[in-house]
This record gives sequence, structure tokens and C-alpha cells, in this order.
Amino acid sequence: MDKALEKFGNDIAIAFSGAEDVALIEYAKLTGRPFRVFSLDTGRLNPETYRFFDEVEKHYGIRIEYMFPDAVEVQALVRSKGLFSFYEDGHQECCRVRKVRPLRRALKGLRAWITGQRKDQSPGTRSEVPVVQVDPVFEGLDGGDGSLLKWNPVANVDGKDIWNFLRAMNVPVNSLHAQGFVSIGCEPCTRPVLPGQHEREGRWWWEDAKAKECGLHKGNLKEDGAAQVDGNGATTESDIFNSQSLVTLSRTGIENLAKLESRKESWIVVLYAPWCPFCQAMEASYVELAEKLAGSGVKVAKFRADGEQKEYSKNELQLGSFPTILFFPKHSAKPIKYASEKRDVDSLMAFVNALR
Repeated sequence: MDKALEKFGNDIAIAFSGAEDVALIEYAKLTGRPFRVFSLDTGRLNPETYRFFDEVEKHYGIRIEYMFPDAVEVQALVRSKGLFSFYEDGHQECCRVRKVRPLRRALKGLRAWITGQRKDQSPGTRSEVPVVQVDPVFEGLDGGDGSLLKWNPVANVDGKDIWNFLRAMNVPVNSLHAQGFVSIGCEPCTRPVLPGQHEREGRWWWEDAKAKECGLHKGNLKEDGAAQVDGNGATTESDIFNSQSLVTLSRTGIENLAKLESRKESWIVVLYAPWCPFCQAMEASYVELAEKLAGSGVKVAKFRADGEQKEYSKNELQLGSFPTILFFPKHSAKPIKYASEKRDVDSLMAFVNALR
């Protein structure tokens, strides 16, 4: 903690969820250095968590920098799907609106952030969390890959030791912990766990155990087993860029699109490989772009360009490395390649707006 605060000063902040990660704030206080704390207020937290935020602010004499979801996006989600759609079709869409996008805005103003991730929190997905890393998903103040560092100072600390530390230092804790809550998130998606149950079993309990992540730490998720490769050299792991707002192009589809000299609509297409970490890192931004451009006259699409499609993509679609992003203008045959390394939604939207 001291090393992180010394190196980045005001350009680093602690991400505080309102649970036992209050230990991070105590560690920061013990360094004697100034520090910043931010938190994501989803609008669906427990009353106890809001009271805990206030208690922490008063105890440490700080002001937590709260990040809120976009009101228009929340309104659209609730009006179209209701207040509890996540029980029916999964929590990812709600988390993307209420948590991931506000987090992205917060991190764009930083060069590093500090999280309370621990390897023992979720052995199935977090067992390989490093202590410090280049953030594989989000971008920082300078933009582009490698512009944000992520510090996980308690990655190797056992949860029991965290609680021993909190008790020894007489640190305030969320009153929900005394009611059987261990991992604490939004009220509709969090419940107490029984003795002997793992702490993550209290989160999104209606979903498969492998889905118990909200997207904030997607780049740290451990995949089960090595990716399999088919006879064409293409990996067979799960696809990415999955959204109803995105068009999946086949080889015939991309060929037809490329042949058109005049199109009814403009298109932006990502050439990707699902195993590519840079493609995975831009998934949330690209899906958000597709949702923002829905009904705008610009189609957003994806084309898997690895395996047997790679040679064609290199020769005909300007593929150099993954991901390659192409814009097909409405009244021009030749696609325009996106040259920047910045793949956040604002940069991609600026590219589209400049050309359509």
C-alpha cells in the first residue's frame, strides 16, 4: 500500500465496496500518506451499506468519491425489462449499466487503482490474481493499453487474517456481516451464507458458480482448462462480443459487405479472435458502442478472423493484429481502418462520428 501511494500520489485511488475491504482504507491510513477512496453506488445497495459508508467517512475523516450509473441507461433498462430482470436472464446486463460503466468513468481519471481482491474469495475465478499488474481490461488517464496499473495488495492474504486485522485495529465494519453476510453487493443479489458455505455462494445464487463475477475484475478471471484448438487452428473456447445489438458476420456476410460500393447503412466491424486478451479487454466497450448506436443508422458487427479465416482477413480486410476495427462508409467501397490503440467507447464513438 505504501509503495502504491508513494508512486502514484493523487493519481491512484482505493476501490471500496462497503465490505471487509475497509481493511484497505486502514492500511492506507497507517502509511501516513494522503489517499483517495471511491465507491460505486448502484442505487440498489442495502441500507446498512449506506450507513456504513457514512461511518467510514466520519471514522477516517475522508470523503468517498461516489460514482453513479447513468440515469438514462438505468431508466431504459428498468422500463424495458423491469426491476428484477437479472433473476431471469442473468446479472451481467444490470452490472454493466450500474457498475462496469461507472467504474470505467472513474478509472479514466486515474493512473492506478487499488482493489481488495483475494485469491481465496473465489478459487474458481480469482486464484491467479497477482499483487500488481497492468490492468488488462480498463484504461487510465493517458488512454490506450497499459495506461492503468491495478494493485491487489491483499491478493495473497487469507480472509481470516483480514478479519483478525480488522478486529485488532478496531476498524468499523458493515453491520450486515453480523447477520451472516460475507461477500456484500447489491441488495437483490446478496444473501447470507450458512456456516461452511463459501462466501461467494451468497452472490447471484440462482446462477452457475462460474458466473459469480460482475465484470469489474474480468481480466483476472481464471479460465477452466486450456483452450482447445480445432484442425483449422481456431480455438474452441466461448465466443465474445455477445449482444443482441451486435451482428455476427459469416465469411459470406463479410465478403458481401466488402463488395458493396454503396450501402444502405454504415458498418463498423471488429475482426477478432476470442482467445486474444486485447479482444477480451475491449469487449465491454464494443458491446456498449453497439447499444449506443442501435437505431442510429450504423450497424455494429463482429467477424471471427482467426483459424481458416485469418489468411483471407490479412489479404482482403487489412488484418494486422487482433483486434482490427474497420469502418465501412455508406457511400464508399473501401473500409477505413481504426488506427488508434485507444479502444474505450468514447474513442470508438468519436471514430464513428467522424466518418459516418
